[in-house]
Amino acid sequence: MEKHWSHFCTLSVVHFMAYQECLGGDEPIVETVSQIAADPFFDAIEIGWIKDPDTRAATKAVLDTSHMQIGHAAQSALLRQQLNLNSFNGAKRSKAVGQLKANIDKAAEIVRSGLLFYRQRLRRCSSSRSVGGTRQFRQGGVRLRCRQRHRTHLRNLHRVIDKKCLIGPSDSAADFAQAIRVNYPDFGLLYDLSHQPLLFEQSEPALTLLQDHLVHAHVGNCVVDPNTPGYGDLHLRFGWPGGCNDVDELVELSARCSRLAT
Repeated sequence: MEKHWSHFCTLSVVHFMAYQECLGGDEPIVETVSQIAADPFFDAIEIGWIKDPDTRAATKAVLDTSHMQIGHAAQSALLRQQLNLNSFNGAKRSKAVGQLKANIDKAAEIVRSGLLFYRQRLRRCSSSRSVGGTRQFRQGGVRLRCRQRHRTHLRNLHRVIDKKCLIGPSDSAADFAQAIRVNYPDFGLLYDLSHQPLLFEQSEPALTLLQDHLVHAHVGNCVVDPNTPGYGDLHLRFGWPGGCNDVDELVELSARCSRLAT
């Protein structure tokens, strides 16, 4: 990469993954968000579930002075409660959609960048229910006010290891995004380096498949050997013994993404 990454992307951090004590939507959210906001390395932050209205107001006050881009990542609420947007059970599916809408309404008090990230837990679901559940969510009139446009992202996950979600492999994720974008052209996909080995994929072919729908990327590490500590989707540090990703894999993904950005 001959130019600084700021020429190609906005570098962000997922708050509740950096500070996993906040994963359940409780304290110390304000203190930890303040630490990120004071760090000049990051230009954006992805916040999750914030249950308490006073905490949301205090978080908003911190981020309003930071001038960071702000997105909402709803997987914290969905996964912690084992909610499924596309369950075969209509009542469970409605509960998941209701939780997501409630979270977005709360996040809209803070989010201003127009980026909404969410992860669907799709175990034992059909593709038609996956599309239907997402359309139900979008048809609910949920929007985030922003300077540019309203945007919803799906994070494709692994299918046979750990969380075992339906929308994972890049070919099926691209087909899914194409179906949603017929009605909602602002919909896009989030690709995660830490899930790439769990999908048994490589950056070049995967991002080639996703390039028309890719709007966001995450980086991280994982372990695919069940006999190695850290097995599964645990968001390990780079350099973890037995991990799949390190500097070379990060450079490869970054280079491919920068080419797509240009």
